[in-house]
Amino acid sequence: MIWFGLSLFAGRRLGRRAATDRGDPCTAFLERVEQTLHFDYTTVGHVTIDVLADGTRRAGGAAFYSALQAARLGRRALIVTQGVASEIEALLEPFRDELALRVIPAPATTTLATTGAGATRSQRVLAWAGPIADGLELDTAILHLAPVAREVPRRWSGRSAFVGLTPQGLARDWSGLGDEFVPRPPPAAALELATATNGVVLSESEHASCTDLIAAAIAGGATVAITDGERPCTLMAGDATTRVEVPPLEPPHDDLGAGDVFAAALFVSLAAGEAAEDAARFAMAAAAVRMSAAGSGGVGERSAIERRLAWAQATRDPSA
Repeated sequence: MIWFGLSLFAGRRLGRRAATDRGDPCTAFLERVEQTLHFDYTTVGHVTIDVLADGTRRAGGAAFYSALQAARLGRRALIVTQGVASEIEALLEPFRDELALRVIPAPATTTLATTGAGATRSQRVLAWAGPIADGLELDTAILHLAPVAREVPRRWSGRSAFVGLTPQGLARDWSGLGDEFVPRPPPAAALELATATNGVVLSESEHASCTDLIAAAIAGGATVAITDGERPCTLMAGDATTRVEVPPLEPPHDDLGAGDVFAAALFVSLAAGEAAEDAARFAMAAAAVRMSAAGSGGVGERSAIERRLAWAQATRDPSA
């Protein structure tokens, strides 16, 4: 098990001490480590190498995009992932001041050849890091289970006050390396997992495959959000279903990871006690900011999201 960031980026963001600290260096180091043992937002899932149509390689996966959005909302964020540590560390080096990273060693890092956008996007699996074993020890306010390829554990230990799930990676499968993802219903074990959640986010394209998972999540008391591009977002909780209109969107510069950003913003808002509709509107604003620029550069700080939210409010009600 490898930790990257206890002294590099977790130390910088999570209560860094000056290099001139007095006292025993070992004690000072242990105190810094102790500050990283509790996080505000932890994602569990594969950080991926996304190979785009032009050959560009960049960090991807819900665990990455969601954690980065949480960090830019002021949360202390940790990614727990699996793969080749040196590859993932190099991939996330630009974000070491924002994120903490724990890499479980594996022979390969999940690598996806990605083409198209939105509903026309397709991904081929070039390499897979394998399933993440049960038994992770976690200590986090918000735990976000963020699979891309059927990898998340079913059981973990430790503390979490809010559990979110983005089941995209449970609702698709592939035949072998080099093959495209295809829709598949989540495995039976995922239904038990869903009952332990407080929030679930999925897209309309995954809805048909996830009807049983949605029902299990709602039965367990979760709020479920189903996004559908520019069409209204559907919120389901208990017996209630609400549709929240999406404000007008400019043509997206890049929408890869927008759903993951939406999920992180929604989970942060719900965990803070916001009403589901208000949380969804904030999440929509976060997704809109994400789509305004390429890659991780579009993941917004809170101030940018709030400006977009205020603009959306004025669009809905010009008199406001």
